[in-house]
Amino acid sequence: MSLAQTDKYYLPQPSIWPIVGSLALLLMAVGGTMMMREVPHGGWILLAGFGTLFYMMFGWFGEVVRDSEAGRFNKQVDASYRWSMSWFIFSEVMFFAAFFGALFYTRVLSVPWLAEGDTMQQLWPNFQAAWPTAGPGLSGPEAQFTPMHAWGIPAINTLLLLTSGVTVTWAHWGLKKGVRSQLVWGLAMTVALGLVFLSLQIYEYYHAYTALGLTLGAGVYGATFFMLTGFHGFHVLVGTTMLIVMLGRSMAGHFTADHHFAFEAVSWYWHFVDVVWVLLFLLVYWLI
Repeated sequence: MSLAQTDKYYLPQPSIWPIVGSLALLLMAVGGTMMMREVPHGGWILLAGFGTLFYMMFGWFGEVVRDSEAGRFNKQVDASYRWSMSWFIFSEVMFFAAFFGALFYTRVLSVPWLAEGDTMQQLWPNFQAAWPTAGPGLSGPEAQFTPMHAWGIPAINTLLLLTSGVTVTWAHWGLKKGVRSQLVWGLAMTVALGLVFLSLQIYEYYHAYTALGLTLGAGVYGATFFMLTGFHGFHVLVGTTMLIVMLGRSMAGHFTADHHFAFEAVSWYWHFVDVVWVLLFLLVYWLI
């Protein structure tokens, strides 16, 4: 009887990977601090830290994959992974909730307050409580920008991400039915859609900086716009990377109809990214 068919919890062998991860974080912290202090070779140390981190992730995740494919994980381990991924996504929900909360506070509360009362009028006599705004403290080129509207690249990116949610679900159906080709093609299309999304967002940022005067320093609107869309873009990059890994594993014959939580975890994450983008499209791009 394999361990996966028992109630015994799998206990892995002692691993060196946590030590390697700690070394990576140390190098990143030292290198980053040296760069901020303009100490020579800080960038190289930071780069070494990132390289060590990627090496750790590749090695550690590889061990987990080999243990899974060897049938060492039972339902108890599977349940622990599901709870872990659920709490991770919940932490990401709270992360974006903080930024959406900052947008709400700025737009609905603080901007109107800054235009009320005699004191505020004396401090900033020409300030208008209208959104989007750079805020009352900026003047000159930084305060002059054109907001990013919904129609155009943002609308196309919305269509791309919504379509990617369909393709990853189609891939999941193929896996559950045992149709390997549907799984692989569904994942390949999802990866392609994610890469196109990232490419268009890069162009959107270039256009914002060069043609619209919209930068991270363009007051409160520029800050909230780039923080929300930028962090979401980073999450799309992470999700696309995970999807590429799932595609490679699927092509290698990994996963079965009743044993594929790694795929499910990535699909959960991708659907979360989709939902966040819909909120971004409505609250950041459309309702300006």
